[in-house]
Amino acid sequence: MSDVSNNGGAAKPKPSKLNPNVVPMPEQDAKVRAGNFDEVPTGYTMEMAQEEASRCLQCKNEPCRPGCPVEVPIKDFIGLLRDGDPIAAANKIKETNNLPAICGRVCPQEEQCQAPCVVGKKGDPVSIGALERFVADYQRDHGDHDAAIELPESTGKKVAIIGAGPAGLTAAADLAMIGHSVTVYEALHAPGGVLAYGIPRFRLPQAVVDSEVEMIKKLGVNIEYNAVIGKLFTIDELVDELGFDACFIGTGAGLPAFANIPGENLNGVYSANELLTRVNLMKAYQFPEFDTPIKPHNKVVVLGAGNTAMDCARTSLRLGAEVTLVYRRSEAEMTARIDELHHAKEEGVDFQLLTNPVEVIGEDGWVKAVKVQKMELGEPDDSGRRRPVPIPDSEYEIEADAFVVAIGTSVNPLVPNSTKNLDLNKWGYILADPSTGATSKPGVYAGGDIVTGAATVITAMGAGKDAAVAINRYLGGPEPEVAEPEEEVGTA
Repeated sequence: MSDVSNNGGAAKPKPSKLNPNVVPMPEQDAKVRAGNFDEVPTGYTMEMAQEEASRCLQCKNEPCRPGCPVEVPIKDFIGLLRDGDPIAAANKIKETNNLPAICGRVCPQEEQCQAPCVVGKKGDPVSIGALERFVADYQRDHGDHDAAIELPESTGKKVAIIGAGPAGLTAAADLAMIGHSVTVYEALHAPGGVLAYGIPRFRLPQAVVDSEVEMIKKLGVNIEYNAVIGKLFTIDELVDELGFDACFIGTGAGLPAFANIPGENLNGVYSANELLTRVNLMKAYQFPEFDTPIKPHNKVVVLGAGNTAMDCARTSLRLGAEVTLVYRRSEAEMTARIDELHHAKEEGVDFQLLTNPVEVIGEDGWVKAVKVQKMELGEPDDSGRRRPVPIPDSEYEIEADAFVVAIGTSVNPLVPNSTKNLDLNKWGYILADPSTGATSKPGVYAGGDIVTGAATVITAMGAGKDAAVAINRYLGGPEPEVAEPEEEVGTA
């Protein structure tokens, strides 16, 4: 069996222009991958992974670990991989992270665990995410995915988790491993939340999500699908009628935002959520195998500058469209990961920066063009970024038959507004203790995007872990055993 996790026939990797000191991961050629939904990076071989792992200095003070919201024992897992035991390395990660193959692919490691890496002070940091992905994939591919599972004795307590996204799945797994009975209520027909509907398969294959969710189910977690809490049951009914002893709300922030410009009611205008859900969760890209097609478009304009905007642009390109991405600031202010921006450029997305849409122009009810205006950067605004200022008489039109708005999301009000005595902030997000997830309602906890607004997968997972600790204490459950610290090793 090949040690390359996917697309083993990819071309031999070349040194990365972005990170020349890092062992490069093989990936599909840009012209090839622009026409398919297979994963772009195809994974390290064992030899590559060990070579990259050997760059780690095994620092005694582990500066990388505090940068991880779930505090993966980074030094330890990399050391095990370097010494030739990737399965032990995977099990080491799972001491704190139940979704390593997912996190290895979608976490912004460059801003978190890799940012304080000592190796990165004089060169490129160790590719922690790529190594995490490798060991998780290796364990799955070599049939030892669940060897370490030992189910605990039941505590007799029941916990309801609202939402099968990263926060909910993490809280569910941690509580189940203590011995609590956990039921997850998921509004959609598949688990994963944003992992399932919001991240394209060329970045996160469905098989990876399914595999890691199955591991959580093997801990005894029950997932109820098509269960819209706030409609099927309220939080109060889960407690009063179904007998749950505590609840965790991890429903995310999935209500799309729009640009509020003329013409956004035309056919051919999509929110990022709608486009990605149709393609990812409903498998529109596999039509006619799956009878849920999306209307073919020839010219698509995407508005945004984050990872979601890159996902929409690259998805539209793979569906056969010419894609233009517009953003009112410059590339320096873009929030997308460097790799995602780099891949989008390689694949042929046309970037028109310092450009802002002012109107969607229609014909017979459908998008015909997007009118945009050129911008220049002025003084910094409250975010610290230079404020875009319109340039007079600079409007022009971009021909398009679809316009995708990827400028963020806000809270879905269904659960917050159907729950009595639950305090919210002025934007409708749940007010919760940042260290425990405790809300104003006893026994009810919340975490992830429903509390913070749109953030990262790993940040939501960290909130789920913190809430699980607090819920367990609220229920009077057993305190998890803390592993004894290992003997310090290292030279830095």
